[in-house]
Amino acid sequence: MTADDATLDDRATEFADTLTALTRGVLGEDSPQFSAHNAGNRIRVAPLAADKRSMRIPVKIDGERCLNLHVQHLCCWDGTKKYLATDKADVHVFFEGESDPLLRFEYVRNSKNPPGAHLQVHAHRDEMAYLLRLADKKKGRPAAQLRKGKLPRLSEMHLPVGGHRLRPALEDVLLLLEREFAIDVAPGWRDVLDEHLRTWRVLQLKAAVRDAHEEAAATLREIGYKVEAGPDVEPQRTDQRLYWP
Repeated sequence: MTADDATLDDRATEFADTLTALTRGVLGEDSPQFSAHNAGNRIRVAPLAADKRSMRIPVKIDGERCLNLHVQHLCCWDGTKKYLATDKADVHVFFEGESDPLLRFEYVRNSKNPPGAHLQVHAHRDEMAYLLRLADKKKGRPAAQLRKGKLPRLSEMHLPVGGHRLRPALEDVLLLLEREFAIDVAPGWRDVLDEHLRTWRVLQLKAAVRDAHEEAAATLREIGYKVEAGPDVEPQRTDQRLYWP
């Protein structure tokens, strides 16, 4: 393992510790610990069993295990080789005892179509299935499924959720579950969640600023800061992930 790989391991381990602190601070100390496993060119961050299989995180309502979370991140370097990046992330919400998820919050770093950050809802509405079948006339993705003899499903729709830089995080999903399903939470959970959410949003803001540093500098000047570009600052590019779907 090279020195760079070791640094990537260290940063992924720090990220795993952050996720452990978040889930235990919100759901309780019995939530499984996240760990980082080097899988070659990427590092898998998830609650891992001894055989390295991902473990689901139990979520209780009135003391009864009603939901489970599958949370996994595949981490790598960003384009500058300076910052930890997520190559792929999954946050899936399951009803206890069911193999088909209710909700799938997913992120794929190199995807534009479907959008890199998306939500898939596992439910059924006749009206939505009808609309998807109409796409057959446009020769879209549902049409390919029909040619294979499969009816379109609502869960196949990739609903955009803010793009690559403004996407929701695990914190948002936990807040959703508490707000909508009144899940059991640990004492002081909201302070823990708010602190982690603020950290996440600032990290994403910094990434967005690196993508659009000229606009960021102009905005700072508008509110009174003095900002000058150094001699080694490269021109802003138009193909950064901030602008991707």
